[in-house]
Amino acid sequence: MIHFQLHPRLAAGSHFLGSVSGCQVLLKDNAHFPWLVIVPEVGAGEEDLHQLELARYGEVMAVVRAVSVFVSSYFGPDKLNVACLGNQVRQMHLHVVGRREGDVAWPGTVWASRERVAWEAAEVEEIRAAAVAALGLR
Repeated sequence: MIHFQLHPRLAAGSHFLGSVSGCQVLLKDNAHFPWLVIVPEVGAGEEDLHQLELARYGEVMAVVRAVSVFVSSYFGPDKLNVACLGNQVRQMHLHVVGRREGDVAWPGTVWASRERVAWEAAEVEEIRAAAVAALGLR
């Protein structure tokens, strides 16, 4: 059995939407961007996608695809960016970020933007309800 604990930095900067296929789905707390984070519940030391067993890799990629479809259909961005970084937080996590031409960070990266606006509680609940329905989150 894997002992999994969400990295404190990921937890502090996001809202938990739910879990699906052994992955936590989070909403970054910056309403400038429709930005979801997928955190596979994997063992310590599994930081990069290539370290996953092939079947688990397929499960994670299916979640990435489903979350991408959700962000695209729910938020209607001009461009969808998906990234698995980890330079600051080593715990495996993938970003799915909807971008709009002219957003506060355009055309730069969302990580470099100092612009922050917290989601309103009602907005988070609306997004959570839509994500639960679309993704089967629990």
